[in-house]
Amino acid sequence: MSLASKLTPDQIDALKSLAAGGGSMADLQGHIKEHFGISVTYMETRLLVLDLGIELVADAKPTTAAESTVIPETPAAPAPTGAVSVTMDSISLPGALVSGKVIFSDGQTGIWMLDQTGRLGLDPDSPGYRPNPHDMTEFQAQLRNLMRSSGF
Repeated sequence: MSLASKLTPDQIDALKSLAAGGGSMADLQGHIKEHFGISVTYMETRLLVLDLGIELVADAKPTTAAESTVIPETPAAPAPTGAVSVTMDSISLPGALVSGKVIFSDGQTGIWMLDQTGRLGLDPDSPGYRPNPHDMTEFQAQLRNLMRSSGF
């Protein structure tokens, strides 16, 4: 039986209010123990937050009207360079022998990985993106050279 099913609607509302006010996971865990008389682990608290759909707020300071109209800056997409650029991660992705990033000539980016059986995987950042054949040939050539120079 989950912890969420043991809580009353008032207790759930109290946890949501605490989280909306900037309460951390540890604050929620302490509140459950102190006010509800239920000892829970951090993991149980985390699962409860997920079960109830509670949103933790990192910084709950009040905003002014001027601050609320500021549009957050989005990172700029890489500009098309006309060349393919391949890099290797210093720490490989889980399940990968090696992994890294690629920027294609049109500015599209993606993550590549080579698994232990030698299969190459490519995950473009834009869903459905397919690099042109010339870019794929250049990507494979650069990847081969990068692998050789890294001792693979």
